[in-house]
Amino acid sequence: MKRSLFGRLWPNVTAVVLFIGLVFPVYWMFATAFKPTGDIISEDPVWFPTDVTFDHFKTATEADHFWTYVSNSLIVTVCAVVFSLIIALAGSFALARMRFKGRRGFIVGFMLAQMAPWEVMVIAIYMIVRDASMLNSLVPLTLFYMMMILPFTILTLRGFVAAVPRELEESAMVDGCTRVQAFRRVILPLLAPGLMSTSMFGFITAWNELPLVLVVNKEAESQTLPLWLTSFQTVFGDDWGATMAASSLFAIPILILFVYLQRKAVSGLTAGAVKG
Repeated sequence: MKRSLFGRLWPNVTAVVLFIGLVFPVYWMFATAFKPTGDIISEDPVWFPTDVTFDHFKTATEADHFWTYVSNSLIVTVCAVVFSLIIALAGSFALARMRFKGRRGFIVGFMLAQMAPWEVMVIAIYMIVRDASMLNSLVPLTLFYMMMILPFTILTLRGFVAAVPRELEESAMVDGCTRVQAFRRVILPLLAPGLMSTSMFGFITAWNELPLVLVVNKEAESQTLPLWLTSFQTVFGDDWGATMAASSLFAIPILILFVYLQRKAVSGLTAGAVKG
C-alpha cells in the first residue's frame, strides 16, 4: 500500500517542482518590474512587492523610439507568420495528399532546413541585403523570418493534413464541392490545432529574433523590440527595474496570443467536425 501511495505521489510532486522552477523566473520578472529601486538592489531579497510602483514602466515606455520598435516588431512578426501559413497550407496539402517524383526529397530537405542553425547564414544574408540596397528595411526581415519558420510550419501541418481521413474530402466532392472548396470547408477547420501551434511557434521565433536585425538594420527607425531590451544601461550599470518592466511588456503579447489561440484551437476543432 505504501508503494502504491508513493507511486501516485511522486509524479505529482515532480510536476509541482517543475512547475515552480519554470514559473518562478517569470514571476520574479513581473514582481521586479513593480518593485521600488531600493527593494531591487537590496541585499535581502523582497519576495513580494509591498510598495508597488509604475515608474519602471514609465521609464521603459518613454524610451526613445519605443512605439517605433513596437510597430516594427508587430508588422514584421505578423506578416511573416501570415505569409508562412499561406504558403505552408498549400505545401503541406501537396506533401500529404499528392504523390509526385521527388516528394521524399522535399520532406528531407525541409527537415534539414529545420535542423540547420540559420545563424551561420547571417553574413550571407547581410551581403544579399546590402547588394540589393535594402539595408535598414523591414522587407528583408519579414522575408527571412518567414523562411525561418516555414519548414517547421510545413512539416507540422503536413501531419495534421495526413491525419484527416480522405473520406471526408471525397464525400464533400461527391456532394458537389471542388477540391478547393472541400479543402476550405472540410479540411481547413480540422487544421485549427495545427494552425494555432504553428502560429504560436512562428510568432515566438520572429518576435524574439535578435542577431539578424542587429546586423541588417542599424537605424533605430527600422529596429525591433529585442534590440530595445538592450538599451537600459547607464554609466552606473544596468537599470534592472526598467529592464524587467521592458521584459514584461515584451512578454505580454505572447501571453495574450497564447490565451487567445488556445481557446480558438478547441473551438476550431469542434466546429470542423460538424457538417454544414
